[in-house]
Amino acid sequence: QVQLVESGGGSVQAGGSLRLSCAAYGYTYSSYYMGWFRQAPGKEREGVSAIYTGAGRKYYADFVKGRFTISQDSAKNTLYLQMNSLKPEDTAMYYCAADFRSKYSGVILRPDEYRYWGQGTQVTVSS
Repeated sequence: QVQLVESGGGSVQAGGSLRLSCAAYGYTYSSYYMGWFRQAPGKEREGVSAIYTGAGRKYYADFVKGRFTISQDSAKNTLYLQMNSLKPEDTAMYYCAADFRSKYSGVILRPDEYRYWGQGTQVTVSS
């Protein structure tokens, strides 16, 4: 059974940094999507960043390009999201997600592409 466990959320002031971690358990696929999503109160869940391991590519939503960096430690089965220059509008619950993919579908940042989700970690950025 696949289990994803996020950590690293917290409260920071605007301009600060946080590093989120997502530990994956029971996940043995060699080609898959793994990504970060977020959902603010009253808003839909949106894709932030993701990795497609089949091609070794990383993808970012426009609103985080240049500020957030996704990375993966395959030996530890852990996904990271380094978030710098945080803004109040980055405040949301951040979720880790994963799913097997034999080829790139072109929509890696769409939530419905993923079957496995973590419980979320809250990020709050104050002005």
